[in-house]
Amino acid sequence: MAEQYEETQTDSTMPTNVVLVGKKPPMNYVLAVVTQFNSGVKSVKIRARGNSISRAVDVAEISRNRFITDAKVGDIMIGSEEIANEDGTKSKVSAIEITLSKQ
Repeated sequence: MAEQYEETQTDSTMPTNVVLVGKKPPMNYVLAVVTQFNSGVKSVKIRARGNSISRAVDVAEISRNRFITDAKVGDIMIGSEEIANEDGTKSKVSAIEITLSKQ
C-alpha cells in the first residue's frame, strides 16, 4: 500500500485531478476535492510535503467521512523531494500523495 516515489513532475504539466495542500485551512482543500469529484473525476490525488502532510491526511479523512462517503483510499505514496534553498543549497523534504477513488 505505501510506496516510495521521487517527484519529477513540473507544475506546468499538473493534471487537473491533483490537489496540492499547503498552509490554508483544511476545509479549503476539502472543497477542492469535493468539486473535483462532483465534476465527474473518478480519482483525486492529494499531495503535500513537509509540515503540510498532516493537513493532507485531515483533508482526505474529512472528504471521505463527511462529504464523499463512497470514496475509498486507493494508494498512499510517501517519499522525499530535493528542493533548492534560497542560498543555493539543497535539502530533502518529506512528501505524501494520497489517492481517493470513487466507484
